[in-house]
Formats: sequence, structure tokens, C-alpha cells
Amino acid sequence: MSNLEKELKKRTRNKNLQKIILGTIATAGVMSVALVAPNAIQTLTIFGFGKNKRQREIINTSRDRLIKHGLLEKDERGYLSLTEKGKAKLNQLELRDYKIKKPKRWDKKWRVLIFDIPEKRKALREKIRRTLTHIGFMRLQDSVWIYPYDCEDFVTLLKADFKIGKDILYLIVDSLEYDKPIKKSFDLT
Repeated sequence: MSNLEKELKKRTRNKNLQKIILGTIATAGVMSVALVAPNAIQTLTIFGFGKNKRQREIINTSRDRLIKHGLLEKDERGYLSLTEKGKAKLNQLELRDYKIKKPKRWDKKWRVLIFDIPEKRKALREKIRRTLTHIGFMRLQDSVWIYPYDCEDFVTLLKADFKIGKDILYLIVDSLEYDKPIKKSFDLT
């Protein structure tokens, strides 16, 4: 395996580990530091983690890094809980994995997203574009995106996660001029 592949595998594993630890603590509410590693190890064995001492050290290091970065906090009793920053990070990780369920039949309506993010928030605008591309939206113009299936729940999550409530509009459109190439790109012909 090349160095690039090894590095990619390591980054992916670390992201999964981070998501599992944050998710475990979010589910439990608060959890004892002593309990985090065993519970995380139990969950992680499904993914091939935590089977040996080195892997348990990685989990503990990851937990400590999450505390250091302010995603988790430890109280005087030794319990861990998610911070607001940690909740936001977990939402972001979950959004990245979000998949829109496609119905068996298309209802022949287009879902159009229009957003207007100011230049001073350019990084956010790019993040939204990357997310929409990842989900499968097609770009019509810089800030106009289209999708053929119901995605209102996803848009609600997007608005909440990126804190862009009124900056993004969700439209349901019955017909669209010159939509043959768009239909073809979504395999709807």
C-alpha cells in the first residue's frame, strides 16, 4: 500500500473513531472517563479497533485530544460530557454521512436550493457547495442547486448546522426549462 493510501486510511479511521466517541457520549449524556474506553472499545471492535493494547492507547489518545480541543469536558467526578462545540462537530460528522433516500418513482418535481451567503463568509459558502455536491445535488449556477427528490429534512439539517436559516431558500418546482440534460444527469429519462 502506498503512503497516500496509508495516510487516507489513517485519517478515515481517526474520523470514525472521533465520531464513535462523540456519539457514544452524546447517547449516554455523561459518562465516566473509566467507562469511555471500554464502551468505545466494544463498539470499535466491530470496525476492527481496540483489540490490542496499542489500539486502546489510540482510543485514549483520541479521547484526550477531544478534551483538549474542547469537544468533550471532564468534570470533577471524572465524567465526560459533550460541549456545545462537540455537539456541533458531531452534527457535522453526521451530516457528512447523510444520505437522502430516493423513492422508487420520481414525482416529476424539482427541488431547488438558492442561497445568498455574503463574501465575508466565503468559507461557509464553499462548505455548503461541497456538502451539496457530496449529497448529489447538481449546480445550475453558483448559488442555485437542483435535486429531483424530496430533501426538505436534509435542508433543515443544513440550515441548522451551518446557521443559515434565512440565507437559503428551498423551492419545489413543477417544470423547468431545458431540463433534458438535468434529467439525463440524474438518470431520470
